Amino acid sequence: QVQLVESGGGLVQAGGSLRLSCAVSGRTKSRYAMGWFRQAPGKEREFAAGISWSGATTYCADSVKGRFTISRDNAKNTVYLQMNSLKPEDTAVYYCAATNWVPENRPPRSSYDYWGQGTQVTVSS
Repeated sequence: QVQLVESGGGLVQAGGSLRLSCAVSGRTKSRYAMGWFRQAPGKEREFAAGISWSGATTYCADSVKGRFTISRDNAKNTVYLQMNSLKPEDTAVYYCAATNWVPENRPPRSSYDYWGQGTQVTVSS
């Protein structure tokens, strides 16, 4: 079993930055590709960014490309999401997720087996 705990959310003005962290515990010796998803009020949960288990490959949704950067520190069992140039439309609950997907390419959403509780990000205009 794997536990994921997000932190770093909060209230920020448009144009500002936040860094989210996701601490991974439990079966951390296994290889996990990681992803960040977000869900705005009244909308479905959507993919934001992902990173392969090795950290060599990253992928982002078009809506955040150039503004968000995902990274990981496997020694610390932590995944990060650096969010810059934030916009009001980035307001959402952000969730960290893990999958046993080993290939470097982007995993299917259905493969994510483990999810955190989420952290709220609010961007004011």
